[in-house]
Amino acid sequence: MIRVLVVDDEALVRRGFTHILNAAEDIEVVAAVPGGQAVRTVRESCPDVVLLDIRMPDVDGLTVLADLRRMPDPPVVAMLTTFDTDEYVAAALRSGAAGFLLKDTDPEQLPYLVRALAEGGTVLSSKITRTVVDGYLDQGVRESAARLTARLTERERAVLVLMAEGLANTDIGQRLHLSTGTVKGHVSTLLGKLRVSSRVQAALIAERAGLLTPQQDGDTR
Repeated sequence: MIRVLVVDDEALVRRGFTHILNAAEDIEVVAAVPGGQAVRTVRESCPDVVLLDIRMPDVDGLTVLADLRRMPDPPVVAMLTTFDTDEYVAAALRSGAAGFLLKDTDPEQLPYLVRALAEGGTVLSSKITRTVVDGYLDQGVRESAARLTARLTERERAVLVLMAEGLANTDIGQRLHLSTGTVKGHVSTLLGKLRVSSRVQAALIAERAGLLTPQQDGDTR
């Protein structure tokens, strides 16, 4: 059972996400709270995945994200936003968010996206704008994405593409006929070569380098 915490300042959004996710047999929304209660609720309920509003009146979503990331065993956090051009998105990705979702994501896709997050995948709305991607890369990476990915071996590049498409290590191993341990080794090496610390940051570089093909909104990458 995947345990999910929904954090949003709007009660209607909390109820909507709770209703949709609880309808899935393998997902349980353990709590749905406003931002001021987020950190305490995570400590109490130990969710696997947190869906966190990026803008809230009582506490900034980036502040909550930073607090969660400092925990000894932090949950996976994906940011919720109304606008794909939200200027906070790049900052959230640099701070360790596993991706971001627009609040108008297709309800039928939501359980699938939560499963991808729980399995270690990355989730990026395909509506993410070039401005947001470039803004993150310009501030976080000094060299071009193409030059960074050129450092990778053919095998590492194949792992990067599948990782950016949202596949977990086990699935990547099955696709490439590698053990999970070998995949983990490739992931660790390619993150070092790309000079990033998370899979979602690597996914953005893969997109910027033109390694990914356009997909439908809400796709995992």
